[in-house]
Amino acid sequence: MNQWQLFQATMEHREHESWLYYLSFTPNLEKAFLKHTGLPDMEAVREHFGIWQERFVQPRQAKEPDKPDFSRYYSDVKIPDDAYIDSLGVLHVPGSMYHFTHYISPLRHATSLSEMEDFPWPSQEAYTQENGIAEVEQAHAEGLSTVCGIGHMYEDAWQIRGYEEFLMDMPAAPEICEYILDRLFERNMKKAVWAARAGVDRLLCGDDVANQKTMMFSVDSWRHFMKSRWQKVWQAAKEIKPDIRVWYHSDGNIMEIIPDLIEAGVDILNPVQPECLNVAEVKQRFGDRLVLDGTIGTQSVMPFGSPDDVRQTVREMKRTVGYDGALILSPTHILEPEVPIDNILAFLEECARPAS
Repeated sequence: MNQWQLFQATMEHREHESWLYYLSFTPNLEKAFLKHTGLPDMEAVREHFGIWQERFVQPRQAKEPDKPDFSRYYSDVKIPDDAYIDSLGVLHVPGSMYHFTHYISPLRHATSLSEMEDFPWPSQEAYTQENGIAEVEQAHAEGLSTVCGIGHMYEDAWQIRGYEEFLMDMPAAPEICEYILDRLFERNMKKAVWAARAGVDRLLCGDDVANQKTMMFSVDSWRHFMKSRWQKVWQAAKEIKPDIRVWYHSDGNIMEIIPDLIEAGVDILNPVQPECLNVAEVKQRFGDRLVLDGTIGTQSVMPFGSPDDVRQTVREMKRTVGYDGALILSPTHILEPEVPIDNILAFLEECARPAS
């Protein structure tokens, strides 16, 4: 099986001998891993260890939009030289550790809907279809599945508005939340429709909406603000391409909303954190309708277990969760520098072993 065929078998819950698996590193751990293995770059790592490779196929606009000037939103901030403003206008100030940054939101001081309307939102110009179809066909010819990242909804919204400000707006000024989410919904809808028309295999999307033990806000609020919009996006894509697969990411304990996610159109759930969810229960209750992606804890076995612990965990997930083929193996988040390289090698070696 090439990787596109393996992806199809996984999505169709067909038993197969090999597995899709992947991982990602923080920059300093990546550097250490490359030095340890003697491999030149991550492309060589993926090739050497048989890691799942896909072709990212992203929409482009016929004319590159002008880059907005967000400086007026930070006139009261002394911006460090190593800070940067992202495409949403969010200021990232480097933190004290590794890759972490502090977010400063451009609309943190806004008090009215008119200020939201005046914000330079992402361009809503139509995407050209010219590149998409050809890129998908080329990837399939090379034995690769394809994926299109369509973005976030809630996460982008609070980063633009401010975390506390957005949460307070939900009950106190819902029209502000609705306006911000509608602008992001329009962008995500255009990307999803474009991807479906291009023939892309998988939509990459999600929002972190839960803490370790429970949702960040009420399920009813999530259904009203987030689910309602995501469902329209996913259904629009599936009306065009019924077998397009929706991959949804949320950290934390999202057990309460898994039935809603399935109803809305999610096919692949990530990361299924074993520290937050009972993975076996998720499989028992929803495994006939979901492919699980993740399940290998980055708060537990990857940093703190032994290589044998890692191997045993991978074997256990294959046996208890992947018995029907509907499992993608991955650590539940990017690997931080505390993760021993021997544990990374154990994960990759055990994932590569065929089903017994």
